[in-house]
Amino acid sequence: MKNYKILVASIFGAAGLLVLNACSKDFLKEEQITIPDTDYFKTQAGLDDLATGVYSKLKFKYNYTWGMALFNLGVDEFTDANNASPSFNSYSMDLNPAESTYGGGNIQPVFDNMYSGIESANTLIQNVPLYYDKSNANYNTRLGEGYFMRGYFYLQLIVQFGGVPLKLTPTEKVESYFTRASEDACFTQAISDLEQAYTLLPASATEFGRVTKSAAAHYIAKARLTRSSELYASWNAKYTAEDLDAVIKYGTEVVAAHPLVDDYVKLWDYQKANSANEKVSEVVLSAQFSDDQATWGRYGNQIHLYYPAVYQDLGGTSRDISGDREFSYARTTNYTLDVFDRVNDSRFWKSFITMYGANNTANAPVWTAANASLGPEGTVVGAKRFKGGELGIKYIVNNAGDTRYKAVASDATGVLKNGVMQNMHTFVRYFQGEPQAWVGKHGNNGYFGVQSRYVALSKFRDGYRVSIASANGTRDVIMARSAEDVLMVAEAYIRKGEGQYANAIQWINKLRTRAGYKNGEDRAKNVDGGQAYKNNSYAVGKGGGFSAEGAIYWEGNSYYESNNDIAKTTASSETQMLINSVADIYNSAVDAPIYEKLGATSNAQKMMAFLLNERTRELCGELYRWEDLARTKTLEARWKAFNDGYVRGNTVFNPNTHYYRPIPQSFLDATTSESGAALTPAEKQAMQNPGY
Repeated sequence: MKNYKILVASIFGAAGLLVLNACSKDFLKEEQITIPDTDYFKTQAGLDDLATGVYSKLKFKYNYTWGMALFNLGVDEFTDANNASPSFNSYSMDLNPAESTYGGGNIQPVFDNMYSGIESANTLIQNVPLYYDKSNANYNTRLGEGYFMRGYFYLQLIVQFGGVPLKLTPTEKVESYFTRASEDACFTQAISDLEQAYTLLPASATEFGRVTKSAAAHYIAKARLTRSSELYASWNAKYTAEDLDAVIKYGTEVVAAHPLVDDYVKLWDYQKANSANEKVSEVVLSAQFSDDQATWGRYGNQIHLYYPAVYQDLGGTSRDISGDREFSYARTTNYTLDVFDRVNDSRFWKSFITMYGANNTANAPVWTAANASLGPEGTVVGAKRFKGGELGIKYIVNNAGDTRYKAVASDATGVLKNGVMQNMHTFVRYFQGEPQAWVGKHGNNGYFGVQSRYVALSKFRDGYRVSIASANGTRDVIMARSAEDVLMVAEAYIRKGEGQYANAIQWINKLRTRAGYKNGEDRAKNVDGGQAYKNNSYAVGKGGGFSAEGAIYWEGNSYYESNNDIAKTTASSETQMLINSVADIYNSAVDAPIYEKLGATSNAQKMMAFLLNERTRELCGELYRWEDLARTKTLEARWKAFNDGYVRGNTVFNPNTHYYRPIPQSFLDATTSESGAALTPAEKQAMQNPGY
């Protein structure tokens, strides 16, 4: 990308301060205070507070809609749901420098917050050597935190916007003239900062949630893998060999220091605020949240709001804490459901919700004169089809060709299974006779005419909120876990060429083995954060949306019924999940239809497609997908193949434009020329990313 002269006004203001006092549960105990000037940051106590305060910026990604909009919409895994977002999901004309979706915009807040974090980091990097006791045990850590934060925030900016202004010193006064650095220069700076952090940070933190050597290593690997990817092919060749070696080096170190948990569900087994699962060995870095309302700030953790399917408008259910609030922004695509081996891969059933309990007998549906004759033997007209405490909603994740199910014309959620109407609300992906389709209508759930019904991601579900209406989640959000390092190392080997594919398979198998069911495991069991309602005094003891009749959270799934009512088993599926050779990847029954849809025919194309598919299977919904598809330049192909946002109109995806986000209009409007004159429209356009 070209160098541009850019003028920046007030976004580089003085570092804001949060005084944060350590406590036993959460070191991010926040109290907003006002400091008259920056002299406080010339004291050791002030620098300690500033270093702690900058951690609040790590939470920002998960505070509001921008986390979903910029990082997980307009991709293959998720399309927009009941709350439509044509700007980000369909790349409509609404995606522009003045974008204001969701009532306040998503692009500008991310841009501004990253620079706010950089300003704090710059103060640490400058002032720690000047004002911090070098003999203090925390000296290297404080300086390392500054370098880590600056490198991390610049990396976030690069993957969204490309080359950005490099601001490397604290702001003394309002500045208005900067040069927009090239992508090459920005990556070099971010990697240098992260490598500095790596040399300074401790191997383990005294307080959970602080950055460590492993966190720096993880983001070095991510930055170098990103730089070596296809989006930057016009200039990255001089770095590629060194970058791929570094990915392997640093990624290997992270996996050794943070062993994978032995069961995928342990990552998501959230039972209450500050749960043990939030500190499992696999977690490299997490954004720290809790049930302490003093730490929430304006937003708190809101990612849990955006994935749920709507349930509360179905008879027999009322919104409760265990079921979460269904803002319903991101709906699973058929790609996401079909990329898993749903018989042998436990990750699917440990990542998604397929059953919901009933908690309101009074408004449960009844057998009508029109459908009672279709029900089970003994069905009585006027009787409740189910009651509180029983299963109220189920999703059947079946394949085309399934002959068991037909729709009931008189009931939108009524389904015949082998000629008998199901008593609960039932959503089936494919009815009898319907052909396979990646997008469009089939079954009675998950297409753009019924955007509120879909198989919902469970990873962020939060049953420990303080009220039924609370938007503020209490769980930490995993920012980095060693499973991604496994995948980054595997990708580096794939990128090295066919002679290294065997090494890639060895690394992928670390995750595939873990993904298989263990001997004795109950495949019909569901565990997610909705269960935290059981330990939540607001839910149980204070009438906060918990019904004595039952909860929306349900401890089972539709594994057996979705898989064609196969015989129940507790046998291991680890062997079935293993990749024995490259032929298993080239000829994978699960992946082959995806290869065909994408036109992946060569071995190299299939290996990279498999790697991206495996990233979905392992990391689905964890807010990496847009940047992964952008850096590999597979965004356009996968979006068009699997996201129904492409077929709904108002779509203008341009590969010369949409691999980058627009520079915020507010930024452009605040700039002046070097002499202080307002920029002309032509000068603003010259600073903008192409096509916006």
